[in-house]
Amino acid sequence: MNEKKGSLHPITQVTREIYDIFKEIGFDIAEGPEIENEYYNFDTLNVPADHPARDMWDTFWLKPLEAKKLLRTHTSPVQIRYMENHKPPIKIIAPGKVYRNEATDATHEAQFYQLEGLMIGENISLADLKGTLKYFFEKFLGDKVEIRFRPSFFPFVEPGVEVDMKWKGKWLEMGGAGLVNPKVFEAVGIDPTEWQGFAFGFGLDRIAMLKFGIDDVRYLYNGDLRLINQF
Repeated sequence: MNEKKGSLHPITQVTREIYDIFKEIGFDIAEGPEIENEYYNFDTLNVPADHPARDMWDTFWLKPLEAKKLLRTHTSPVQIRYMENHKPPIKIIAPGKVYRNEATDATHEAQFYQLEGLMIGENISLADLKGTLKYFFEKFLGDKVEIRFRPSFFPFVEPGVEVDMKWKGKWLEMGGAGLVNPKVFEAVGIDPTEWQGFAFGFGLDRIAMLKFGIDDVRYLYNGDLRLINQF
């Protein structure tokens, strides 16, 4: 009798490969709770009280509402918790599941996996960010890639950028990044005049889709073994 062996989910495979790549350049792995509070998910990340991301349409708030508990909308709270308990220099990645109250389609899910990175040191610049991301994508995709930055806004970085990667002749939007906003450093007791840093965030689901040629993110979550057995 031939027994079929199990296989790792594509998201797990991608996550483990990313672990190995960032470990090569000195990054540690940090984790945090999926049930968060408003302080770590928004306040310490310089997200204003009237920002649309706090609206019920984007965030899953948990009852009782006065407790201000929620399902984390990004893995940035992991960075905050890590900075509270570790002194610079810091180099971490924070992969994990996040939740957003939005409609699902081929490229969006209400729950998905995210990868965030944080590096803090002396005289850190956008050049360090670009070099780190270029190294990662070249190692991960096994080919030379081009990286470009487009100006954007995120409350927790200044300046903020959208990161595009040129892949098979096309520019693909990969995520957001930038230099850590001094207000974030101040919230966790790090002197922004002494230390600088960069942060970035990408969707692991999107990276897996790119890596394996999957054209609908919902395939990763519908439990269909015909997909999983391919890996």
